[in-house]
Amino acid sequence: MKKLGSSLLVAIIAGTITLGAYKLFFESPKYAVIKDDSSSFNTSYTPTSPKGAGINELDFTSAAETTVNAVVHVKNVTLNQGPTNIMEFFYGSQRSQQPQVGTGSGVIISQDGHIVTNNHVIENATQLQVTLNNNKTYDAELIGTDPNSDIALIKIEAEKKLPYLAFADSDNIKVGEWVLAVGNPFSLTSTVTAGIVSAKARALGRIDQSFIQTDAAVNPGNSGGALVNTNGDLVGINTAITSQTGSYVGYSFAVPSNIARKVVEDIMEYGNVQKGILGITTPSLNTPYAVENGFNEIDGIYVDSVEEDSGAQDAGLKNGDVIKKIDNIKVRKFADLTGYLSTKRPKDTVSVTIDRGGDIEIVPVILKQRQVIILPELGIEVKNLTEEDKKIFKTENGVKITGVPERFRGYGLKNKVIIGLDGKDIDDIQKAKTLFGAISRYGKTSITMLNKDGEKERLILQ
Repeated sequence: MKKLGSSLLVAIIAGTITLGAYKLFFESPKYAVIKDDSSSFNTSYTPTSPKGAGINELDFTSAAETTVNAVVHVKNVTLNQGPTNIMEFFYGSQRSQQPQVGTGSGVIISQDGHIVTNNHVIENATQLQVTLNNNKTYDAELIGTDPNSDIALIKIEAEKKLPYLAFADSDNIKVGEWVLAVGNPFSLTSTVTAGIVSAKARALGRIDQSFIQTDAAVNPGNSGGALVNTNGDLVGINTAITSQTGSYVGYSFAVPSNIARKVVEDIMEYGNVQKGILGITTPSLNTPYAVENGFNEIDGIYVDSVEEDSGAQDAGLKNGDVIKKIDNIKVRKFADLTGYLSTKRPKDTVSVTIDRGGDIEIVPVILKQRQVIILPELGIEVKNLTEEDKKIFKTENGVKITGVPERFRGYGLKNKVIIGLDGKDIDDIQKAKTLFGAISRYGKTSITMLNKDGEKERLILQ
């Protein structure tokens, strides 16, 4: 009897569990939310992806696999002066030179071995070596550099065609878009990190810079590596981080691919960078003057002045104009404008949309070469000679001094023409920049100038 009762009890429990499981898993329940007014509604349960939502829907593997084979490890060797010993101190013997090794990354951009990297990765190098993802190492040749954009072009001679990345159109990337950073941080080869585009047209302390900002992890050694989208398209060259420690803290910056491509093409075709400028100045937005006049609230680029003999002057741009667009690119800050212009050359024509007193006008502007620069070391502002200047000073070559820093105010230099430095002729501002950039801080420097009477003068600096 007891045995029969136990069996019945087990049967009842089993039946209850079975019925509960059926109700729970096989019947479609309808839930209701009860409100104070006794009204109710039925909830809807939409099936979700088995992968989940958001980042899990993305597949980075194809882009990573394509990119790692086109990103290389760049090693440069520079020679630095070693510490002075007691014999050198007393007898003045030459210091020994000690090799110092620096590392970075690079991106193969052609099958024949052209590689783009950062200028600061290869700067002052006496020897360059490139290691591919398959661990093969080659000596590299420096083709050219552009310190302003921090882009350099090097080349290796490989036995067979190399995997490479083609430049994409960086103007098409959007804030919030997923990107991958590929490089060699801390000499850890073929490292891939993911993040999003945090901002575009970032300037880091200089008005002529325009970077893509991302939150993909970038550390020392990533410089010169690839920033690609999820299709594996090259949208930037990783260049810098903002950090108080020197390591990644959430902000990294890349040169947009459109700028890098234009620099590389100029180096290969002309040997240097051909930069077309608009020829305007705009007030700094972080000044009381800008706040007082409301410049910091303007949606666009306020034209504060127009440079003489510039494309902007020829096109009739005026003080007070507000630039809203250039070609089809909307501009809200100066870095938007300079970033786009960095992809253009002298003699290119751009359409500038301006707001002039409430009227919208579209003005074609032919870009020109920069006419004014600040000379390295001395800080003197000079400009190329106009046809009128050539007549007045009776010379075809030289640069005119238009601005003088405080330390040279007493020399009467302004409005004179520099025609030579240490016996070498100066033709234009580019030649002047090169020669003055090579001035030694030791010894004498002789500057040959012309005054308005056509008389030669010499200034000796020590």
